[in-house]
Amino acid sequence: MMKNFPHAIERVAALALLLLLPPAVSMAQTVAEEHESARSDKVTGGKIERAALVPGDPNIKLTVNVPAFRLTLWQSGKEVATYPIGVGLKEYPIAIGERQAIEIVWNPSWIPPDSDWVRQRENIRPGEIIRASDPRNPLGKMKIPLGNGYLIHEARGPSDLGNLVSHGCIRMLRRDLYDLAEKIIAARALDVSPQQIERAKKSNRTLVIRLDAPLTVDINYDTQVVEEGVLYLYPDVYELGTLTVEKVRDELASAGINQTEVSTATIRRMIARVTRRAAFAASLASLRRGRALVEGRSVLLVSPSVRWDVMLPSNAR
Repeated sequence: MMKNFPHAIERVAALALLLLLPPAVSMAQTVAEEHESARSDKVTGGKIERAALVPGDPNIKLTVNVPAFRLTLWQSGKEVATYPIGVGLKEYPIAIGERQAIEIVWNPSWIPPDSDWVRQRENIRPGEIIRASDPRNPLGKMKIPLGNGYLIHEARGPSDLGNLVSHGCIRMLRRDLYDLAEKIIAARALDVSPQQIERAKKSNRTLVIRLDAPLTVDINYDTQVVEEGVLYLYPDVYELGTLTVEKVRDELASAGINQTEVSTATIRRMIARVTRRAAFAASLASLRRGRALVEGRSVLLVSPSVRWDVMLPSNAR
């Protein structure tokens, strides 16, 4: 939810947050070149290490890839957990770039911003305090503020996942929010007891836990990424012009595949298999064999817990 800016200023501020660069720099260039997925082979070296959370190891961060509708908790460079999410509407996009979380709040109140979408609702006034027990409160049982009015908070239900649903916020299922919060608390060894958390879950009483140090939340927009030797193409959900033949070629070139190995027609057909609900995945091996369209798979965006490389045929990896 955005802060109480006048309408015109609010929209300019949202756009500026999305760009994170002067207006002369194109939006597509910004998000494609400056905000790549943390799961990319360029970052991981070709292998995503996965591990259970280690209590007391505070070296954690969160990453989000908006087109993948996926939030990941990392600890010491290893993937601990990945959750499906919903994100901001095209008219109210989530800000791309690095943000910080400094607290976790159970049973949060909501103060509606002075925004057009609030003024259009008959039963809500900008600036009023809407308590956790009020059915008009859209935040649910928990919020994790990210600054500038952006939040991670509870989804209305499973239909929010994999969709553009919010006014700039990240939405997660309650069980996933609880799991994420408890992992953050355990990693940082924060001073809150399991009994306090259980009371907050079962009541409408607000519980605020301050983090000992800011938690980095890196929000990316990467519509083409090679992860562990597999090319993933995600839908360009904000229509920024980032899913193009040229950008896919650039991604493949970074993985050692030159222009002669994959035709323009093949890339266009792979892009055409990307839908609003499903990404397309093909291994680099299948691309080199000219078998990407046969051996590749369309995968639903709301199933991020599934290892997409495992879903590919063994001879395509």
